[in-house]
Amino acid sequence: MADIPRSEDHHGRARMRARPAEASDFPIRAIGVEDLRLALRRGVEDFLATPTQLLFLGLLYPLLGFVFARAAYGADLLPLIYPLVAGVGLMGPVVAAGVYELSRRRERGEPVTRANAFDVVRNPNIRSILSLGALLLAIFVAWLWTAEAVYLATLGQRPEVADGLGILEFFALLFGTAEGWTMIVVGNLLGLVFSAAVLTLTVVSFPLLVDRKIGSATAMGVSVRAVAANPGTMALWGVTVMALLVLGSIPLFIGLAVVVPVLGHATWHLYRAVVADGD
Repeated sequence: MADIPRSEDHHGRARMRARPAEASDFPIRAIGVEDLRLALRRGVEDFLATPTQLLFLGLLYPLLGFVFARAAYGADLLPLIYPLVAGVGLMGPVVAAGVYELSRRRERGEPVTRANAFDVVRNPNIRSILSLGALLLAIFVAWLWTAEAVYLATLGQRPEVADGLGILEFFALLFGTAEGWTMIVVGNLLGLVFSAAVLTLTVVSFPLLVDRKIGSATAMGVSVRAVAANPGTMALWGVTVMALLVLGSIPLFIGLAVVVPVLGHATWHLYRAVVADGD
């Protein structure tokens, strides 16, 4: 057991002071494919039990996708539409914070309504939640900058681009030229790196912050340990999340109204499966 630090009051008497929680205080369990199936099944059950959250969360997510895509097209940034929409997925963990709260309440047998998703703003850990959300926003911006750099170094070098491209012309160059295929391969490989980083830092950190009074650095440390202890299972989870987000985006992001809340609920149950209580 770790030593509990002592400090002296102004009378010289020793008093106990609680040591801040560290990542190593949270035991990590080994999980497998069956645990992922169970998390998804329970995620669906939570969604069906309280489906009204899609009114304020599930519909917000596709709306963001539309806004980003529209902004990119209006700013003549057609090559960045895919990175913009794909990058919104990097913000998924913070978008789902309210969903974690719903699953937490349902697990405890407490009454659950759609309004309870907003209880997360009154969570004692809200500053840590927001700080981790700010980190995800920075990663999102870095991803967009990287995607633009890849475009400028590949397809952006072709003379046809200088005159402006329509949608059909863009896709013809994208799939019909060596530069276009280089952009596809390099862009997706770099996107994989960004996605893996976000998965590693956040797969359990946001639910943990909703559930326990700890700092964002500690929560990220626990998430890293969870991934390190279950690399294959977590990689499969990441692929599953990406596949479901892609399916939810077809057509016109409508399916995300269901996919995102279900994944949020499932992530809560994944957190409960892999992170043991640290008390």
